[in-house]
Amino acid sequence: MKNLGYYNGKYDELEKMSIPMNDRSHWFGDGVYDAGPARNYHIFALDEHVDRFFNSAALLDITMPIGKQELKNLLNDLVKKVDTGNLFVYYQVTRGTGIRNHAFPEGPANLWVMLIPAEIADGSTPIQVITAPDTRFFHCNIKTLNLIPSVMAAEKAKKHGCKETILYRPGGRVTECAHSNCHIIQDGKLFTAPTDELILPGIARAHLIRQAKRLGIAVSETPYTLDELRAAEEILVTSSSNLCLRVNQLDGAPVGGRQPELYEKLRRAVLDEFLEATK
Repeated sequence: MKNLGYYNGKYDELEKMSIPMNDRSHWFGDGVYDAGPARNYHIFALDEHVDRFFNSAALLDITMPIGKQELKNLLNDLVKKVDTGNLFVYYQVTRGTGIRNHAFPEGPANLWVMLIPAEIADGSTPIQVITAPDTRFFHCNIKTLNLIPSVMAAEKAKKHGCKETILYRPGGRVTECAHSNCHIIQDGKLFTAPTDELILPGIARAHLIRQAKRLGIAVSETPYTLDELRAAEEILVTSSSNLCLRVNQLDGAPVGGRQPELYEKLRRAVLDEFLEATK
C-alpha cells in the first residue's frame, strides 16, 4: 500500500476509507491523538508515545478500546503493510459514536490510525519562524472544535513563508509553538519551558533534554520571555516529526547562530539516537 488508514479493525488506503458521520470527532473534536516517525519499519520512541497517548485519554475519561501492548502490536503490524518503512505514524481515539449530544455516549472509543510516507529532517538546514500571542485557550466565546487556534497559528506561519509560530502569553512568557516545543541556548545552557499546564510535554523535548544532560550541557526547565527568545544564542524547535531544528530568522529578523558547535552536538546526538533505534 502507498499509505494506510485504519478505523476500528478495518483498513485500506486512505482514499478508500470512510468514517461514520456520528463519530464524535466531527461534532466536538472529542478525542486525543499521538504521533511519531518510523524509519526502516521501526517506530521511534513507541513506548513513550503510547504512554502519553493513554495518559491523554485517561485525563478526558475516554474508555480505550485496546490495551497498550495490543496497540503497539497493531501499529508494528500496520507499518509493515505500507510500501516504504519511512513513515509518519499517527493514531487517535475519539469518544465513540452517537447522535450529537454534549453528554458522553456509552461504550469504548473509536481507534483511528494513519500511515503516510515521510522523512525526518536531519536539522542541518535552519528554518524561519515568527511569533504570535498564545491565545489558543482564551477563546471561550468561540464554539471551536478544539484545534482551531493552533490551526490558525500554523496557517499564519505558512502565509509568512515560515515553518512554525512560536507562541507567547500576555506578559511575554514564551510557551511553545503551534505544533512543536521551543527552547533556547543562552550562556551555553539549554533553557526550556517547564511542563506545566501551558505546554504539551513533547517526546522530542524529553529526548533533547536527555541528550543535553548526557553531553554535560546544563538544562534549566524554567520560563523565559519573548525578549530572552530574541536575544538567545540559539533558538531550537523540536517535535516528533522534526527532532531538532535551529531557527535563524524570527519575525523577519536574524536570530541565533552564536552557538553553532553546541547546537551541532545536540542535533547530532538526537539524530544518532533516532538512527540507532530505527536501524
